[in-house]
Amino acid sequence: MATRTQKFKAFVSEPMGDKDVTAVDGINDELGLKLAAKGFDKAYILLGQFLLLKKDYAVFQRWLKGAYGASASEAQRCASCLMDWCYAFL
Repeated sequence: MATRTQKFKAFVSEPMGDKDVTAVDGINDELGLKLAAKGFDKAYILLGQFLLLKKDYAVFQRWLKGAYGASASEAQRCASCLMDWCYAFL
């Protein structure tokens, strides 16, 4: 099982509200800037893309890596963070 970072735990512990996309585990400042430049500036907008892709880990990770240059680790951490948030709040 993957180790959960403090950022991960903080994100999935409460409703996301209007948090910036960089609040999602796996999204650092550099990746956050790339996402924001294309309209994904808030965590809920990134969640919307995750939901549009039917919460499919592999498809979402390929999208994040292919469209924004995320590393495999970043994409995995982001997908896991969003999925766990969904389990807790949807």
